[in-house]
Amino acid sequence: MLLRCTASREGKLNTFLRRELSMSSSLVSRLKWQNALLVNGAPAHTGHPVRTGDEVAVRLEETVEGFSPEEMPLSILYEDEALIALDKPAGLLTHPSPCRNDGTLANGLLAYYQKTGQRCGIHPVSRLDRDTFGVVLLAKNAYVHEKFRQLHQSGGIRKTYRACVYGVPDADCGTIDLPVFKLGGGSLLRTVDVRGQQAVTEFSVLRRWERTALLALHPITGRTHQLRLHCLASGWPILGDPQYATDASRAYSAQCGIAPQQLCAAELAFTHPLTGESVRIFSHQDVLCPEAEDSRL
Repeated sequence: MLLRCTASREGKLNTFLRRELSMSSSLVSRLKWQNALLVNGAPAHTGHPVRTGDEVAVRLEETVEGFSPEEMPLSILYEDEALIALDKPAGLLTHPSPCRNDGTLANGLLAYYQKTGQRCGIHPVSRLDRDTFGVVLLAKNAYVHEKFRQLHQSGGIRKTYRACVYGVPDADCGTIDLPVFKLGGGSLLRTVDVRGQQAVTEFSVLRRWERTALLALHPITGRTHQLRLHCLASGWPILGDPQYATDASRAYSAQCGIAPQQLCAAELAFTHPLTGESVRIFSHQDVLCPEAEDSRL
């Protein structure tokens, strides 16, 4: 990816990159050693004097180390030179971890980049639990990833999940504001506890049945396991969830043969960090609702 812009004032290239393009000092330093900085088509150092009207270009290419490419089927929902969105299936990790560096969505994406001749990094903008499925968004380089981080802080990314839950909310919509606390002892599980970080979820009921309901969930914060915990704490755990469940929801899920957890990242909406255009990305998957006439909604 080649990022181009025209200088509107004079100054050193380093200052221009940090102020006009909002690049971090660490990224500028890394780009300097990669000979990725150009002024009017010629390689330039960070102290190069930029004049009004000069064309500044940055070559944003990356290599990925620490894990290997693996061929696997990928459902690509959206792609351009800056980002890619995939429809992740349940049961697949998004990114390698210290315990496992193969068989993840990132391994498959790295193989796709190499096959298509793209020198891109793996920078998850949104992450999903192993058994949550749907839209996963990844930036192709550190610069775009930082832009998304800033966008997220300003509330410029809206995520919509769909969940089938055991239990029927009384209200048609509402807000759940319950803190999420990480359990100790090396566990990855969380719980609702006053010692935790604030976590806020908006919900609305899409359909009701006798024992279950279909919900739209909008996480305002992004705590680990937030949606699953908030549904459980509200009295309507997500069907198929093996950790955050009640005895009754486990029994019903087992009776209906529901696994994994019926939580889908259904839609992602944001303003493109480079073009300023509005982007909406939809998953092709959906949750299983046993009481619906058509169980897949």
